[in-house]
Amino acid sequence: MTRQIALLRGINLGARNRVSMPELRSALGKAGYEDVRTLLQSGNVVLSSEGSPDAVARELEALVADAFGVESRVVVRSRDQLGQVVQRNPLAEAVKDPKRFQVSFLSAAPDPEIVRELTAREFAPEQVAFLGEEVYAWHPGGLQRSPLARLLDDRRLGVTATARNWNTVTKLLALADEG
Repeated sequence: MTRQIALLRGINLGARNRVSMPELRSALGKAGYEDVRTLLQSGNVVLSSEGSPDAVARELEALVADAFGVESRVVVRSRDQLGQVVQRNPLAEAVKDPKRFQVSFLSAAPDPEIVRELTAREFAPEQVAFLGEEVYAWHPGGLQRSPLARLLDDRRLGVTATARNWNTVTKLLALADEG
């Protein structure tokens, strides 16, 4: 069994797309996933499965829709993949506050032309780095007024994207290592 991290997009944002984490853990256990754990209330799940990350993502999308009536795109990384995300952090020197540093996890690598266009733009003092299926973004002024953050969405990138701040990323890795 492989430890995997499932990132459900758009879960429990305000009154929308409500999914109880205890009920989600129970549903995943009944579906055959092992050692299911959740972090926070925003759709961060660590579990063990024999399936590939892509297969687990599709299965979870269907399960959440069937069991909770919520349409949520899911991006999954193995424990080792998430470990690489943390290890290869290209903006480690710039980041001063992990709450303002986000990693967007993508369902696939974005079109190289979009990557070239976004990395060529000036966002200072914000910074962005694309590495395969992850986008690292430093927002020193916060997300609310960030011109960069507005460009790192599905429509612009052409793939499913779900972002987590650095604190959450490292906590998910620690949680995956516990199991």
